[in-house]
Amino acid sequence: MYYMATRTVRLDDEAERMLAELQRASGDSVSGVLKRGLVALRATLPNGAGATPYALYETLELGPGGYARVPATRAKQGIRELLKRKHGRT
Repeated sequence: MYYMATRTVRLDDEAERMLAELQRASGDSVSGVLKRGLVALRATLPNGAGATPYALYETLELGPGGYARVPATRAKQGIRELLKRKHGRT
């Protein structure tokens, strides 16, 4: 079943001017312009509205291994080496 809701939206003067301009330019109704705006906004959000922090993290380009200095299989040995280098010990 298809249900259409009626919404009341308050727009300031600038938003009203933009809406009228977009209606003239596109030939769409108020509803059509608003729907196109919602679709455009949804397309710009990572993983849709209310994206989780992990969804944002997935979009980062960290490269192979991310920021890791050594593979996880060598973590303890890698930490020892990094600390030695940091503190100038051999």
